[in-house]
Amino acid sequence: MLAATSHAYRPGVMTELSERTKANMDVVLEETCRQLPHGGDHDSRRFIAQRLIEAAQSGHSTLGELGIIARHALAELVAKGS
Repeated sequence: MLAATSHAYRPGVMTELSERTKANMDVVLEETCRQLPHGGDHDSRRFIAQRLIEAAQSGHSTLGELGIIARHALAELVAKGS
């Protein structure tokens, strides 16, 4: 499970992320990290998770939205490794 803050960002206001959003983040993180050798190392998983947290805090909470964010983060990791 994501070890993430449970608050969404809105200027001046902190609100808790819904359970559905947190579940969606977990699903997307696991699916994305399956594409990495051995499910990804700690730093890779943390990088992708941080991107998901930022997206959720910005209001992106669906599986589709989070999946796009995670795939972009994965592509960035792969590009850095090249």
